Amino acid sequence: MILNKHNLQNFDEWIEQARSVGGTILINKDLNWTSFDVVAKLRNLTKIKKIGHAGTLDPLASGLLIVCLGKFTKKINEFQDLGKEYLAGVKFGATTKTDDSEADEENIKEVNFTKEDLEKTIGKYIGEIEQIPPMFSAKKVNGQRLYQLARKDIEIELKPSLVKIDKIDLVSFESPKAELLVSCSKGTYIRALARDLGKDLGTGGYLCKLIRTKIGDYSYEDAVRIEDINNYLNNERL
Repeated sequence: MILNKHNLQNFDEWIEQARSVGGTILINKDLNWTSFDVVAKLRNLTKIKKIGHAGTLDPLASGLLIVCLGKFTKKINEFQDLGKEYLAGVKFGATTKTDDSEADEENIKEVNFTKEDLEKTIGKYIGEIEQIPPMFSAKKVNGQRLYQLARKDIEIELKPSLVKIDKIDLVSFESPKAELLVSCSKGTYIRALARDLGKDLGTGGYLCKLIRTKIGDYSYEDAVRIEDINNYLNNERL
């Protein structure tokens, strides 16, 4: 049984099952939580120690995080291999060291391209592409996380990874910001996509919003927030 917002009232039954045979929770992660924060909180709430998530979300990203408990942690790789969908906000006319809004804006430029220019540029990134990961990322190189090297101002030449972007829909464009709906393979960095679009358009760009909306057929609209679980345990169960 997968726990989501529609069957939260079955939480006690689900916990008993998870302790014996394992279980999965669809979490709608809030901003400023790390993926590890979510896992640590669920360990405390469920009293189950063996917990893992199927794909990190940055603190400045929200949306769907699939969490496996007990024997279901063996299924983590299956969930990680599923395609992803993201709703991404991109701000053009500046860059940042982290390729998102965690760092200050640099290289400020005027944005003078049109919606048609943006749509044409987006088209270049649909299909299999080579993508250089952001320096501030959890990707490991020679046993070290890239963000650990970046924080020490250690620069290394990164090799591109082959990723696949199935679809990019331009949801809205009000200069200097655009909103994109991106369907992609695992390992795709939306921050890198924002960076590369800005570079191609000659203005620079960075990710200013990110919501993971889907993993495979699982949607963040069905996911439960940690606050909802807390409220159930503190109020509705009583």
